[in-house]
Amino acid sequence: MSEFELDGRIARDSDLVTELTLCQLRIQNDSRWPWLVMVPERPGMTEIFDLSPAEQALLSTEVNRVAGALKTVTGATKINVGALGNIVRQLHVHVIARFEGDANWPGPIWGFGQAQPYGESQKQDFLNKLVEALS
Repeated sequence: MSEFELDGRIARDSDLVTELTLCQLRIQNDSRWPWLVMVPERPGMTEIFDLSPAEQALLSTEVNRVAGALKTVTGATKINVGALGNIVRQLHVHVIARFEGDANWPGPIWGFGQAQPYGESQKQDFLNKLVEALS
């Protein structure tokens, strides 16, 4: 069995927040939206159905936990959850807080404008609140 290795594009565009039971929880380096990425630490996975039934259930539990914490911390109008992977094939799930009037409301965030990196204190404040909401 091969070792889990994070896709380089995910590593480049996000930072590790914490490790859950199944997934790495990462923050996308784009402050326009509170945008998290969850990556199951299983080698060779590209689809949710590639996971065992128990891992699928755990992924669902972890996504729901993270989505709930993100909603609590941000007060978002809507939490978007998606596993697209058309460009980055490695299985990963996006969890994104959306607000009426945000940078592209109500349109999709994919391919819209240029990423705006977080300021370090802004990112740390958000992550402290998120980690607290997760505990």
